[in-house]
Amino acid sequence: MMNMRSAIATRVDQSTRHRQRRIALGALLGAGLLLGVTTNLAKVAHGIGITPLAYLTWSLTGAALLLTIVSSLRGQTAKLNRRSVEYFVIAGFLSTAGSNLIFFNAVPHLGVSFIALMFSLPPLLTYAGALAMRMERFCWWRASGVVLALAGTALLVIRQWSTPGADSVWIAIALVGPVLLAMGNIYRTRRWPPEASAESLAPGMLIGALVILMLAALVFDWSLSIPDGNTYAMPLIAVQAIVFAGQFLLLFVLQKAGGPVFLSLMGGVSAMFGVPIATVLLAEPVLPVFLPSATLIAAGIVAMLFGVKVCDRQATKPGQT
Repeated sequence: MMNMRSAIATRVDQSTRHRQRRIALGALLGAGLLLGVTTNLAKVAHGIGITPLAYLTWSLTGAALLLTIVSSLRGQTAKLNRRSVEYFVIAGFLSTAGSNLIFFNAVPHLGVSFIALMFSLPPLLTYAGALAMRMERFCWWRASGVVLALAGTALLVIRQWSTPGADSVWIAIALVGPVLLAMGNIYRTRRWPPEASAESLAPGMLIGALVILMLAALVFDWSLSIPDGNTYAMPLIAVQAIVFAGQFLLLFVLQKAGGPVFLSLMGGVSAMFGVPIATVLLAEPVLPVFLPSATLIAAGIVAMLFGVKVCDRQATKPGQT
């Protein structure tokens, strides 16, 4: 009888893990696509004269409003207490305000393709942090996946750095963005408020980011104004607000279903979408090392995806803890 109950429990557990992997994969593809679109829209915004701070602030305002309405209608409003407020502010800075402000400012200097591929760097940093904090088991497949993704990114950075006339200052600044994203991946998982849903946390994080951005604008006297007479500005911000709403909602769904390391692969997926969009729609030149870099990143994603299945199976073998 006990063996039968154990077998049933194992099947249920395996079914749950399979369902979570399907949800995680779907959310990974969706969030990666939207992140790739965001990178391209940031360049469009610069082209029509909207400053990165104004574009980020007002599009996040629209996204926060949309997600707040959705969470309220579904009865998923976050409980406000010291823990949740801390979560919203710190996660808002690491994952939204700080990292996006860096990337949005860097796009005009380095191009969409370079910034899109920068998003593939967080997996190694996230995995190293998760291992150090014992949030992840060591697995050769996952380790090889993040190393491949890192190699692809390093190849791109080295090539860009050695290009005549390269803006080394902005390359260095852009590299801070992935560090913030990796810290955000770890922090959000580690400090996820008890019993909170993805729908309740996403708007709170965006509101936390908005508070930081508006305080920064006030302290440093940065303008949040939209260019007068620009007929494309508000429609573009509205589109970005919708994209942000979907992107950050899927980010929390992905995090809940796949964990911090799987979540960090969103950057690599975004590069696979973002670079072709920039090449076709924005007429950006293809980076000389794009193909080998993208191949290494794609191989890293495949290894990580395979590792999720293999490592989970090894973790559930009898006698293992």
